[in-house]
Amino acid sequence: MCRRWARPFEEVTPLCRRLARLVKETFRPRLEDAVDLFNYASDLKYGELHLKVDPQIELRAIVAIHNLKRGPAIGGCRFIEYGSTDDALQDAMRLARGMSYKAAISKLPHGGGKAVIVRPPNLSDEQRERIFSVYGEFVDSLGGKYITCEDSGTAVSDMDVVAEQTDHVLGTSTAEGGSGDPSPFTAFGVRRGIEAAVKHRYGRDDLDGLHVSVQGVGHVGYYLAKELHELGAKLTVTDVNEEAIERCQDEFGAERVAPESIYDVDADIFAPCALGAILNDETIPRLKCDIVAGASNNQLAEDRHGAMLLERGILYAPDYAINAGGLINVAEEYTGYDADAAREKTSAIFDTMLAIYERADKENLPTGVVADRIVEEELYGE
Repeated sequence: MCRRWARPFEEVTPLCRRLARLVKETFRPRLEDAVDLFNYASDLKYGELHLKVDPQIELRAIVAIHNLKRGPAIGGCRFIEYGSTDDALQDAMRLARGMSYKAAISKLPHGGGKAVIVRPPNLSDEQRERIFSVYGEFVDSLGGKYITCEDSGTAVSDMDVVAEQTDHVLGTSTAEGGSGDPSPFTAFGVRRGIEAAVKHRYGRDDLDGLHVSVQGVGHVGYYLAKELHELGAKLTVTDVNEEAIERCQDEFGAERVAPESIYDVDADIFAPCALGAILNDETIPRLKCDIVAGASNNQLAEDRHGAMLLERGILYAPDYAINAGGLINVAEEYTGYDADAAREKTSAIFDTMLAIYERADKENLPTGVVADRIVEEELYGE
């Protein structure tokens, strides 16, 4: 040993202790994050996580595959900005689980998956095309376990780029038998779920004259508003996009409210079709409706909020069951697309929802708990 670096034992020991403490403090957050991630995956009964990074094009992609018991996983690709990698991971994992449950409750021969691509700032058209091309290669490398399709922030044109690199993509315009935009089918399924809720709560077979407040009238929300208007419902709408609101005013005679005021609208039905986690401690006490039934994912901020709705006498349509129409539609492509068959299967959401409502009444449980039990009995034998 070089004498320059030699130290008496009593001097070395404190140095080692300080070094060890520094290392521990430096890496502890990362280690704890890793443990939290595995615990989160265990709680959600995962599954697989796959990551793809390409610094040259700023690609950061995650594919979460939750369950493959019923068949290859289908799930959309979300392309939005995230505050952190943890946020992106949790979003992918949570949404993939929802897709497993959505496929199972709809009796589809598929598991659940989800992809998240972190959208870079100042995105150019050329960069976007390159990102989805490399993403297509990523999906192809998974060998068909995961089948991608459109989701928030992506479009049919993006799926067309993906289709140039892999056959494991649905909802394209270029592939033979492609079904295109799934939004109208999602809206149709939500409408059928609302009809089931109205049948269960009011004993009615029609929506004529009922008042529906719709939160978010973008892709799915617009088509749902159109479906409801054609059936004679009165509409109150809100959105952060002024043009979307004006479109509903012009075409459907809808009334408008500010986004934060939608929870205070006195209506028969509240249809959330925008963000998740909107049913929470703050908003549930403000609701003035008999039914909550909409298209957005993960509407309950926490599972306990389903019990809060039950206590208030509000009938809640579990989101992954009522909004399954888009998945049902794209799943038809897997064996050869038939639009009539897809619509018929989507229409059966009425029966699925009615069965959930009736069992929830019989067992005096929140509808979300009942829907979960139906799925878990199938997936896990619980």
